[in-house]
Amino acid sequence: MPWELWAIRAVFVLVLSSASYHLQPFHLSSWPAALLGAGLGMFFVFFEIRLEQASLKRLIGAAVGSILGILGALMMSHLLNLTSIDRSVLSFFQVTLLLLMAYVGLILGANKGDLLNLSALGGLFSGERQPKKNYKILDTSVIIDGRIADICETGFVDGILIVAQFVLRELQLIADSSDSLKRNRGRRGLDILQRMQKMATIHVQIVEDDFPAVRDVDMKLIELARLYEGKIVTNDFNLNKVAQLQGLPVLNVNELANALKPVVLPGEIMRVFILKEGKEYNQGVAYLDDGTMVVVDNAKKMISKTIDISVTSVLQTTAGKMIFGKYDDRQRVEAMHQ
Repeated sequence: MPWELWAIRAVFVLVLSSASYHLQPFHLSSWPAALLGAGLGMFFVFFEIRLEQASLKRLIGAAVGSILGILGALMMSHLLNLTSIDRSVLSFFQVTLLLLMAYVGLILGANKGDLLNLSALGGLFSGERQPKKNYKILDTSVIIDGRIADICETGFVDGILIVAQFVLRELQLIADSSDSLKRNRGRRGLDILQRMQKMATIHVQIVEDDFPAVRDVDMKLIELARLYEGKIVTNDFNLNKVAQLQGLPVLNVNELANALKPVVLPGEIMRVFILKEGKEYNQGVAYLDDGTMVVVDNAKKMISKTIDISVTSVLQTTAGKMIFGKYDDRQRVEAMHQ
């Protein structure tokens, strides 16, 4: 209902302008007074929009801080009344002090509001706080990847999956690309979203929130995650690092896939299919079903064959896990003699 809300705001500005036109405050003529009313109305609407984006913790912190600032200003004003300062100067000091203390209290209270523990208030605000923990912010790459849909089907992901309009626009641009590979990736991403919307176990929510001052899509996602206090779901290495540096929780699909790969210990026997030649002398390369690379010594002659190898070591890299093994050539000799 965004358009109904904007209609109400427009009526509010119009009513305030009309009231100023007829009442003519500050001895202004009709039209300047109407312009003053319209300006005040637009300022109030802008202030209301900013308040709508603020978290409940910040609002409570700002309210408490401004009240404490006003109380401090009143106490100091009372002390100033006991002095022999000229009355006009005293009034100026008192008004300035009141505005200063209220402003400082408002800003400090809002900035420190995130430190408030609302659960200590008897669960009064738990209804507003709890859903925010379950927001998951999807980025473009993880939608195109498609594995997030499979994860959702298993029931391992709960809460509300947030998809921003700027992410949808990026998907649309990719789907309309002249490059056939990009076009197929974009269309697959849109198909994945449609598939997830039909799942009964999750809720996909399209949000209009945007940050015009921020041009980079990754930074927009970080601002969105901060606004909703949610977790970013991605498989983008750079976005993952930037979000973690800013203290935001990240769910990386690649890290999940690596964590689910089978654990292999040195000395174990594995059966693999040697697919191609390795980079080093007499090496062969195989791949497990999950894509893990297996580098096998003494296996160059066994390309296109399935063999048993002995695991020598396991290396964990940023790109995933690599397994190193060794093929005992005596097994082939024994098989040939039998």
